[in-house]
Amino acid sequence: MSIFLARSCGAALLLTVSAQGALADLSAKDVWSDWKSYMTGTGYEVTATESMSGDTLTVSDLSMMMPIPDEEDVTAGLSMPEIKFTENGDGTVSILVPKEFPLTVRASEDDDKLTVNLIITHDGTPVTVSGDSENMTYDYATSEMTLTLDGLEATGEDIPQDAIRGTVSLSDMVTKTTMSLAGVRSYDQTWTASALSYDLGFKDPDSEDFASFNGAMQQLQAHGTSTVPADLDKSGDFSALLAAGFGLDTDFSYTSGTSAFAFQDGSDSLTFDSTSGGGNFGVAMDASKLTYDVTQKDMAFNVTGSDIPFPLALSMAEAGFNITIPLAKSEEEQDFALGVALRDFAVPEMLWGMVDPAGALPHDPASVVLSLTGKGKVLFDVFDAEAMEKVEDGEVAPGELNAVTIQELLVSAAGAKLTGTGDFAFNNDDLTSFDGMPAPSGEANLSLTGANTLMDKLIEMGLMSDDDAMGARMMMGMLAVPGEGEDTLNSKIEISEDGKILANGQRIK
Repeated sequence: MSIFLARSCGAALLLTVSAQGALADLSAKDVWSDWKSYMTGTGYEVTATESMSGDTLTVSDLSMMMPIPDEEDVTAGLSMPEIKFTENGDGTVSILVPKEFPLTVRASEDDDKLTVNLIITHDGTPVTVSGDSENMTYDYATSEMTLTLDGLEATGEDIPQDAIRGTVSLSDMVTKTTMSLAGVRSYDQTWTASALSYDLGFKDPDSEDFASFNGAMQQLQAHGTSTVPADLDKSGDFSALLAAGFGLDTDFSYTSGTSAFAFQDGSDSLTFDSTSGGGNFGVAMDASKLTYDVTQKDMAFNVTGSDIPFPLALSMAEAGFNITIPLAKSEEEQDFALGVALRDFAVPEMLWGMVDPAGALPHDPASVVLSLTGKGKVLFDVFDAEAMEKVEDGEVAPGELNAVTIQELLVSAAGAKLTGTGDFAFNNDDLTSFDGMPAPSGEANLSLTGANTLMDKLIEMGLMSDDDAMGARMMMGMLAVPGEGEDTLNSKIEISEDGKILANGQRIK
């Protein structure tokens, strides 16, 4: 379904607020022809009524339907009443839709049908297209754009109007997209808005049960580039799509945000609200790799519920996740990365009071950070269903791990802190020395502070026995040596190519 979503989003974007550059005359028919070429090229069956009057081309009763690849008897599409393409006399074309117009999304499978009716409103500003038939720039700005759910029908039954609601609004939105054709379609788009708000909800007509979700983000910015092959494979073969040149690289950011969620199901209830000091989301994909990078900062959460004995107020300075995954089957080494960051996670004193009523432990915020990079090989086509099945059955090895670098390790809580770095290579020809795992070689450098003090306090609190503490201290004595600071232990763990393991120069295996 992923290729369908990509195609649908691309087409919907073109039908509402597009954007794309050059310096030659355009005709209304040039722009409309390019739209049709794009939509039919991505698998849609396009029908519309066209009429030219003077310098204006009116396209009415536009309908786009597309069968979903690999899904028998499943189709989806959308329709809208009218679009006007007007030649401005200066080589540019204006695209105008009414200030308020309906947009209908349809999906069907056998006898099951779904129709979603939407209303789009904006301030009436047209999109301006400049350039020529091979290079177009779409510029658009509106003080307000709103998308409102106007009705939902499933399998011939109307869902009551007040049972479900949905509204998304953008303020002061400005977009600019440059599109060029040179064997592939390439897009370069910038997008800004001063604010985005959303309000979604559902209420059971036969009870008091409901769910609602609303929020807002401020000062949004986005930039993205993408390429779409001219001869797009319509079979749903994503591997073929990537091989033909499909790719994207986008980054989205905002400066602050709020959200709230409420849920009621009989006697069960839950409410949640949060604030954020901003964040960013990035995704990039091509035939060689897939990358995600998500970060949010200065978050605060409040949670109450029927199953929660008292309100919870949590906060975190930063939450982040990043991953880079190689996609291409290759005998050559490829880069990968993985990172998780939870910095300064704080819980309320009420929770601390249940665990540490006397305040024996430091109640400082906790952090967990891990950042890894490395090299490996992908030995199968990740988008080939047959190859994936062979991997799952153990007939084919999915890949090889060749090297891992620990860029950062940080775990801190209750006054203790562990930090470290490391660098290891892996021998995939030796799967016996470490019980089926490729034999590693390299070293890690670790530092632990506050561990003995923490164990002493846990013993005083009755949360740790003397025997458990003694075992832990014996292990630390084997693997670590005293550092320069008070209650500090350092450890250098080395693994040689012949399988020896040393801790601070002393062989332990």
